[in-house]
Amino acid sequence: TSCPIPEIARLGRTLAQWREAFLAYFTTGGANNGGTEAVNGLIELHRRVARGFRNRENYRLRMLLIGGGLSL
Repeated sequence: TSCPIPEIARLGRTLAQWREAFLAYFTTGGANNGGTEAVNGLIELHRRVARGFRNRENYRLRMLLIGGGLSL
């Protein structure tokens, strides 16, 4: 038997397809890649802003600075 409401039926199919991915949150102790995605978003933003950098070393230093990995 299927649900007569198409939106609910589609939600059920989507949840069934992503079942393993959803449950993986619990089997990995809640580990996720949120931090990595946040740093990547910052790098992408500054990469677009830094189009004018001609010196590769200055560009690398800027990426380290915004990513929090620059130690003086």
